[in-house]
Amino acid sequence: MSHNICAVITGSGSYLPTRQIPNSEFLKSEFLESNGQPINRPNEEIISKFQLITGIDERRYVEDDLVCSDIAFFAAEKAIASSGIDKETLDYIIVAHNFGDVKSGGTHSDFVPALASRVKHKLAIENPFTVAYDLPFGCPGWLQALIQANYFIKSGDAKHILVIGSETLSRISDPHDRDSMIYSDGAGAVVLSAVESETPVGILSHVTRTDALEHAYLLRMAGSYNPEDKRNVYLKMNGRKLYEYALKTVPAAIKMAIDKSGLPITHIERILIHQANEKMDDAIVNRLYELYGITERPEFSMPMTISWLGNNSVATLPILYDLIVHKEVDNHRLNPGDHFAFASVGAGMHVNAMVYRVPE
Repeated sequence: MSHNICAVITGSGSYLPTRQIPNSEFLKSEFLESNGQPINRPNEEIISKFQLITGIDERRYVEDDLVCSDIAFFAAEKAIASSGIDKETLDYIIVAHNFGDVKSGGTHSDFVPALASRVKHKLAIENPFTVAYDLPFGCPGWLQALIQANYFIKSGDAKHILVIGSETLSRISDPHDRDSMIYSDGAGAVVLSAVESETPVGILSHVTRTDALEHAYLLRMAGSYNPEDKRNVYLKMNGRKLYEYALKTVPAAIKMAIDKSGLPITHIERILIHQANEKMDDAIVNRLYELYGITERPEFSMPMTISWLGNNSVATLPILYDLIVHKEVDNHRLNPGDHFAFASVGAGMHVNAMVYRVPE
């Protein structure tokens, strides 16, 4: 009887910063238009509209004495412990992030050495053949790292891979830009392992696309809306066009991944989508079901954490997965034999999706 090598998540972990920042914290902010002029509305109104669109009530900011690689390490430790493997047997450590280590009070990105090397150092792994590298790929970075890890395992080149998503977006957010209220910090990690199985389990299929010709700069780095701040650059986005792009491309990518898996949409119990914006994510999943001729999607098909964790970029998916596994998201479980999909969209512009089956 033949057995297939399958890539299966055998452990997970996450780190949620202890600083809880409610929307009321922004009542004292000085929000400006892109031309540097004051927004002609009270902050109460700006914040109320923001909450209505994004679904965000609060978010987490990293503690002042920590950086991105620190919280990546915290999540990694939990994932390795959860998997039960010897850390020295890891073949790869892949860290998805976008800004490296940014210290409190600054916006300077520190990438040298790679965050993956820093995490390996903190884990005190001696094995020189545990290869550590970073993957800057926008918000879909963690999922793309998982896709790369799947290739390593399917080739027979690797048996255990640590895949981490970590970000401290609060430190590269323009305090004068109302979009800064979206961003947050956090880290999540999984161990992906080679498992022999008669039937396909773990990662079943995936799809990735990059639309750089017309959409490369929907998310970009640029100066502050405050004309007096001439030294720093911050994360900026064209929210309306990004929404339109995501609604057009993400449902189609998820459908392509599901179709590649050979499964009907009715077999997909959950859509774990990047926690970008509640209204946008809701529209994406509705559109996905509409592509299959289903006008009303199943209840509890889309677990969400954005209301209390905000958008922490590459960390949203591994944190969401870990919280569900540990039964910390109401009404959502991933049971043996369940099928679910991961999906993300972000700077690049990149979109990716994956279909996964939980081993029985």
